[in-house]
Amino acid sequence: MEKHLILGGARSGKSSFSESKAKQEAAVESKTLHYVATAIAFDDEMKDRIVHHQKTRGVEWCEHECPVALPELLAIFTSEDTVLVDCLTLWLNNVIFDLGSELDSDRIQRRVQQLVQVVESSPASLYFVSNEVGLGVVPQGEVSRVFVDHAGWMNQALAKVCSNVTLVAAGLPLTLKSA
Repeated sequence: MEKHLILGGARSGKSSFSESKAKQEAAVESKTLHYVATAIAFDDEMKDRIVHHQKTRGVEWCEHECPVALPELLAIFTSEDTVLVDCLTLWLNNVIFDLGSELDSDRIQRRVQQLVQVVESSPASLYFVSNEVGLGVVPQGEVSRVFVDHAGWMNQALAKVCSNVTLVAAGLPLTLKSA
């Protein structure tokens, strides 16, 4: 069972890379292919992005929308499944905003830890897309800083439990960790 974290910046090619890897693994292993979308269509531009991604993916994917309850959803998959989650940083954003005005780092960290525990114990093949947000300017606002900090910690925690980690930049994959 594959556990693969794919990192990169915006429009780096990480989604295309991860979709290709997940499809290849599902085909070779004769597994059911699942796509877990964490995005919320909050405006027309985001709706257009979602539709574009759905069209380019194709019909072989079983699609799931899961903006917040990701650990709970991942817990249901079996060794017969290949699951691609796109993307973890959107999920983290949703978790933070689900807390409302209370920026409780402990609660955010507990939620990330729940995810990591499910990943460690899952019999499914899992592919995770996540943005590498720590390479830019430190944000001005508190919410933005909390998000960037927790995104970095989340990526580190998942990199520890994933067998493979790839950084994608300019459409080119760079292997950071390989089983």
